[in-house]
Amino acid sequence: MLDFGADIPFVKELGFALHRMHGGESELRYVARPEHTNSYGVMHGGAVMTLLDVAMATAARSDTPDMGVVTIEMKSSFMRPARGPMVARGRLIQRTRSIAFAEAWVHDAEGRLCSQSTGTFKYVPKAQPGAGQGSISTD
Repeated sequence: MLDFGADIPFVKELGFALHRMHGGESELRYVARPEHTNSYGVMHGGAVMTLLDVAMATAARSDTPDMGVVTIEMKSSFMRPARGPMVARGRLIQRTRSIAFAEAWVHDAEGRLCSQSTGTFKYVPKAQPGAGQGSISTD
């Protein structure tokens, strides 16, 4: 498992594991705990969107590890309930000096597409450890 290159307490809480972050691509793994599910016993949409967001942000940062990114906007589509171990893959589509455009997908253990997202991210100086409230949070 790789290091995200940033201290992201929410990602630690959810238990995302980074397996690839290179060349404009990322891969994360995640198994939702019971407290991360909805009333139907499947992965909560907020957890799915966070996984998509982090996959895209990690892909955007893969070639600029000295920078952070913040989400400007994202659109997500849910195709099927997310159950069991999940794999999220992110890809940097295009970037400028200050903006990244990315996409991501979440697949279940059988390889079925559960959700998809596109997003726009702004490159920002990397957050300093212990910066506290009022600082820019990086994904």
